[in-house]
This record gives sequence, C-alpha cells and structure tokens, in this order.
Amino acid sequence: GLRRKRAVLAVLLHFLETYKGLLQEEESAGKVIKELYLLIMKDTSLYHDLEDEILKLHQLVETVELRVADETPPPSKQVKPLFRHFRRIDSCLQTRVAFRGSDEIFCRVYMPDHSYVTIRSRLSASVQDILASVTEKLQYSEEQSAREDALILVTMASSGEKAVLQPSEECVFTTLGINSHLFACTRDTFDSLVPLPEEIQVVPGDTEIHRAEPEEIANHLTAFHWELFRCIHELEFVDYVFHGERGRRETANLELLLQRCSEVQHWVGTELLLCESLGKRAHLLKKLIKIAAICKQNQDMLSFYAIVIGLNNAAISRLRLTWEKLPGKFKNLFRKFENLTDPCRNHKTYREVLAKMKPPLIPFLPLILKDLTFLHEGSKTLVDGLVNVEKL
Repeated sequence: GLRRKRAVLAVLLHFLETYKGLLQEEESAGKVIKELYLLIMKDTSLYHDLEDEILKLHQLVETVELRVADETPPPSKQVKPLFRHFRRIDSCLQTRVAFRGSDEIFCRVYMPDHSYVTIRSRLSASVQDILASVTEKLQYSEEQSAREDALILVTMASSGEKAVLQPSEECVFTTLGINSHLFACTRDTFDSLVPLPEEIQVVPGDTEIHRAEPEEIANHLTAFHWELFRCIHELEFVDYVFHGERGRRETANLELLLQRCSEVQHWVGTELLLCESLGKRAHLLKKLIKIAAICKQNQDMLSFYAIVIGLNNAAISRLRLTWEKLPGKFKNLFRKFENLTDPCRNHKTYREVLAKMKPPLIPFLPLILKDLTFLHEGSKTLVDGLVNVEKL
C-alpha cells in the first residue's frame, strides 16, 4: 500500500511541478487535484513515511490555489499578433512569447473585395465570437445580422479551396494553413470569393536570398525557430496527441512551429521554381544545400529537415538539368542528407545522429508527435478499469 501511494504521489507532484503555471485556465484540473489532496491528507496519520512528499504537495497545492484565488487585476497584457496572418517581414521582427488560450491576439479577416478588418480576439475564441467582432467593426445592424445576409466565416486557401466554419468551432486561428486566410461574407457572396491577388499571381522571387550568404540565412532560420521552439510547453505535445480537436487552444505554440516547418518546405521549392535562368537556379540549389548543412551544424534539425524535404519535392527533383549542373561535391552531400532523413527502420539514422547531439538543439517535431501517437494508440489508457500508469 505504501509503495502504491508513493507512486501516486510522485505522479501528482510531477504533474503539479510541470503544470502549475497553466492550472488557472483549467478549473476541472484544479478540482481533481484538491480532491486527491484531501484524500491524501486523510492518510497522513497511517503513512508517516510519506511526510516529506506530503509536505511538498502541500506547498505546491498552496501555490496553485493562491494563483487561482488571486482577485487582483492582472497586469495589462500586450496583444500578440499571430505571425502568419501578417506580412512575413512583420513576423521576423516580432519577439516570440508563448500563446495561451486566454491570450488576446490581433488577426485580419478579409472581405469579398479583399479589404480587411483587424480584430482583437482571444486565441480560443469561437467562430461566433469572431463574427461578432467583425460585425461590430463593420457596424452591421442587429436586424441585418439576423436576416439571411448575416455574415459567415470562411477559410480560403491560395488554391481557391474554401470551407465554411461552423459557429461553435473554436481556435480557428491555429488551424489555418500557411497560405490560408479568414474571409467574412454573406451566403450569397460565398461563390464569388477568390484568393488574394498576391497569392494567385506569379511574382519575382526573393532577390535577398541570392545576395545573402548561406551562413547568414541559416543562422537567421535557427534563431527564429529557436524563439518559436522555446515557447512550446511540454504538455502541448500531450494535448496535441490526446485531445486532437479539443486541445487546440492548448497547442497554439506547437502548431505555429509545425506550420513554420511547412512554410520553409514550400519556400525552398517556390524560390527555386521562380528562378528563370538555369545557371541562377543551379546556384540557388547549391546555396540551399549549403544552408541545410549549416542548419545541421547549428543543431537546428527542424530547418535541416524542412529544407531537405523541400528539395525532395517532385517539382524540384524532376529539374534534371539543374541537378546535372550541381557540382559533384554537393550532389554527394545531398545524398548523405537524404540518407539522414530516410524514414527506413523508424528513422534509425536520424535518431542515432540526434542521440549524439548535446542540447540546446531543435528536433524534428513531427517525429516526436509520431512517436507519441504510436504510444497513445498502441496502449490502452485504462486496463481493467484502472489507469495504465506505465503508458502515461
């Protein structure tokens, strides 16, 4: 009995240590902890050997309760823009701070004529809340919004694919693709919606990438991704795997970095395909391989993976003349990179390389989520009505 109770206490103490800063957003979690705490306190007279653990538990519960019960008004928080809703240049200038469900953000919602309103909203806001803010900005009357011409919220991708969001859906900001935007329109204008002009017109490539040194670009990528990575709380991984749709407001920082990974993949392919001359394209291909090498050296495996996957895109790999023009040294280097990112034997090569690295490093996050999903779906959470502690 003592051993089992000590194991339960160890789990509870670890949970409180890890999660105490976020408990004020989750009332139900606080109630469970208090119930467990009261049950444990009843056992103190029977189990004197647990005094040290119970004292530590008492201190932690007191800390959590003080935070929750504090009635003093919170300090005025800076509103956080979600970087992918604004121009990429703006995103690079923003300092990264962690997102939480109750945080307020700035976001653009576009109209059918491609004008937009900037609204201030909670990250966890529902579609209904967002439309209310947009309606207020547009000064729609109550009678008008109650009729058939009431606004609906639509996600529009650069490909032209669009979907109507349901009023009860929450946390839509974290679910948008890298080339998707929010549109507010009436039902009769839904069919006429088209992507933003800058997303459907071919524009010249980023001339800066041709001028900048590979070291400079790689170091900027690593610094920017580190700022995103350090905002992620460990429990976001658990919420992402366990809760899926329901965990979105708890996983905003993780989802932003996953989106960023996709963004870098698309950026690599786009910049190469926008090069009109063969020589310029081959030179950029060589530079991108060099950037990937420096990212690996910086232990930024997220950028490294994203660049290699981007170069393995079918649209890039079939540029036969460009690859033939690449120096042999870089061809061999890229083959090594392909071997490192090879998923065979459960990414064995990558895992061996990662095991030899000493922190700080930025891992390839999708693989961590894959491992957690395998653990979650391959083991039952409850066995014979009891919590499967080994899994959790």
